Amino acid sequence: MSEWLRNIWNAVSTVASGLWVTMRYWVATYDPARKTFTQKFEYPELPVPVAPRYRGFHRYDLTTCIACDQCAKACPVDCIYIGKERVTQGKGFKVTGFTIDYTKCMFCALCVDPCPVDCIFMGATHDLSCYSRDGCIVDFSRLPVDVAWGRATLNPIAVANSKVIAEPVHGGPNQ
Repeated sequence: MSEWLRNIWNAVSTVASGLWVTMRYWVATYDPARKTFTQKFEYPELPVPVAPRYRGFHRYDLTTCIACDQCAKACPVDCIYIGKERVTQGKGFKVTGFTIDYTKCMFCALCVDPCPVDCIFMGATHDLSCYSRDGCIVDFSRLPVDVAWGRATLNPIAVANSKVIAEPVHGGPNQ
C-alpha cells in the first residue's frame, strides 16, 4: 500500500512541477517590460549575436579545395554536391561546382572534420531567407569570393545573383 501511495505522490508531484514551469513561462509572456525578438536584437538591420561555437551556414574556400569528396562522403543526408574535372596539365582536379542543398542540411558539421585542407567550415550566418526552395541551394563556386569565404554575409541577393552567372567565379587551385 505504501508503494502505491508513493507512486501516486510521484505522479502528482511531477505533473505539478511540469505545470509550474508552464505557468511560469505563460505568465512571463504578459510582462510589460518584455520585448519582442525584433525589438531586442534589431533584426534584420543588425546581425543576431550568436555563440562562439554556433554552427551557421557554411563558409567555403574554393582556392584551397582539392575536390577530394571527403565532405560529401561524410554528409549523412547527402546535401553536398561537388562538380570536378581532371586537370589536363599537372595532377589533381578543377572544381566546377560546390553546391550545398540547405533544404536537406541539418548543420551537424560532420563535413568539416574530414576535409584534409580545411576549406569548408561552419560560419556564423544566422539565416538565409528565401521564398522558394531554389534559393536554398547554394553553389559556392558561383558566389563572389568574398561571400563564399565568409568575409561578407551569405545573403539571398548574393545567392540569387550567383544563379545568373554562367561560369564559376574561380576554378580552384589548379587553374
